[in-house]
Amino acid sequence: MTTALDSSTQQRVDKWLGGNYDAATKESIQHLIDSGNVTELTDSFYRDLEFGTGGLRGILGVGSNRMNRYTVGAATQGLSNYINAAFPGEDISVAIAHDSRRMSPEFARLVADIFSANGIKVYLFSSLRPTPELSFAIRQLGCQSGIVVTASHNPPEYNGYKVYWNDGGQVVAPHDKAIIAEVSKITSVDDIKFEGVPEKIHLIDEEIDAPYVERLKSNAVNPDVIKRQADLNIVYTPIHGTGITLVPRVLDALGFTNVHIVEQQATPDGNFPTVKSPNPEERAAMQLALDLANELNADLIMATDPDADRVGAGARNHHGEFELLNGNQMASLIIYYLLNAWKDAGKLTGKEFVAKTIVTTDLIDQMCKNYGVTCYNTLTGFKYIAEVIRELEGKEKFIGGGEESYGYLIGDFVRDKDAIASCAIIAELTAYAKDQGKSLFDMLMAMYQENGFYYESLVSLTKKGKSGAEEIQQMMADFRANPPKSIAGSPVVRVDDYKALTRLDAQSGKSSAIEAGKMGIESSNVLQFFTEDGTKVSARPSGTEPKIKFYVSVREPLESKEAFDDTYAQLKAKVQRVIDELQLT
Repeated sequence: MTTALDSSTQQRVDKWLGGNYDAATKESIQHLIDSGNVTELTDSFYRDLEFGTGGLRGILGVGSNRMNRYTVGAATQGLSNYINAAFPGEDISVAIAHDSRRMSPEFARLVADIFSANGIKVYLFSSLRPTPELSFAIRQLGCQSGIVVTASHNPPEYNGYKVYWNDGGQVVAPHDKAIIAEVSKITSVDDIKFEGVPEKIHLIDEEIDAPYVERLKSNAVNPDVIKRQADLNIVYTPIHGTGITLVPRVLDALGFTNVHIVEQQATPDGNFPTVKSPNPEERAAMQLALDLANELNADLIMATDPDADRVGAGARNHHGEFELLNGNQMASLIIYYLLNAWKDAGKLTGKEFVAKTIVTTDLIDQMCKNYGVTCYNTLTGFKYIAEVIRELEGKEKFIGGGEESYGYLIGDFVRDKDAIASCAIIAELTAYAKDQGKSLFDMLMAMYQENGFYYESLVSLTKKGKSGAEEIQQMMADFRANPPKSIAGSPVVRVDDYKALTRLDAQSGKSSAIEAGKMGIESSNVLQFFTEDGTKVSARPSGTEPKIKFYVSVREPLESKEAFDDTYAQLKAKVQRVIDELQLT
């Protein structure tokens, strides 16, 4: 066995077998050795599980590259050391929540014990709660930091945790890299303070739930419409996750009386037994909700992911068939509805703003321009949107924002994407449409008629292993060295390179700087090409997976609702032309 492992992997195995680890862990490692499972042993020990800029994420199991008591413990000890150093002399506290995944309650308690052992007061949710409520709790309780134990919508064998700072947003520079440096200093299991201090751990639940629900109710912009459309026929599924704790409660608090839960997916379960992937971006995860919606002739379908920060939604289209709206469409509809509501209420003073990511539809930019509202664009990741909100706090008023990957935020009392708030506003805007004798899809088509029909598609290419990583690097290098002169018959007029932080005017040949260091922008390996006719192509290697992603956006005017199908087909054909021309396969 020893000859089958490289030296660094073998050293990690020996360290765990000989170190101060519990007997069950050592037995599991010995079983891997005795069974000759070299592949599993190597995967478990060939490296230390990376503590990235957002926190931890990995497969559950024994070993240095797995989520377990010791890797979670080391990360939390390093974070504790950083927090204590960052707030000297202060009465430091943290909030902790967890989702429905395997080991999530155990990891949450472990993290609480380690924080308390390091002299930090802990507010621990007594049972599972959505990620956005953790963000709310940090601000509500005046905490310096927070943790939510979750692996979002990853497969069941994964878990992880996300780290938040005192503004309720996920950690950003300079704290992110400084925390990573501190975590890397924890080189021995003996460095970790596992013995919790019970008097420093305080359980929380309704004292946070109630004010959170009240703040969510305050997001409603047309409560009278909800009263008139209280019987809006809604189907909702939490896909075995945390959304069950608050989505039905919030919809009830707003006044919706006809909400149907998909019972097969209502019970929290980290095995996610009814789906291959608990991801509302995938139609298969929403199939049970679609079936129930058809049976009940529902007006609206909504599904939240396990930690309830993303939501998928669907409504009947103009052919009477249920259609699932993508993240760009729903983000646009939410902003369209809010902009109109704020305008009607006389609340647009010129100091309001919307925030989104650079790969999210430019339809939102266009609508904001029409209403005299600033739209800030950030790098991919909601932590950057939270950073913009923090920078502008007290100067400008946040209306809402989102990203194409099904995450949206309304109001600023939460600083992460919030599927609970999103379900509430999606139900309200659907009720608003119905109050006018229309559907959610009618509202979508009206938005396109007013602002242009924007259509987006994502091409995600998986390139595994060392050769795959090199291939991805080469693709980006080729695009930088030889950017396309035209795309789908339209000249490229602008090239944005976020790695070099430069913006090239392709017509004049002049280059200018993209300002970094604030407002959600820093150096990142992203390229964007803009054409004369409004086509946009973004290239972005994934930071966490062996993938490169291409975001393609095209647009055409929509002359009438009757022209929707033809225009839609035209846009899809144009996207395919872009994919073929740029060889995005």
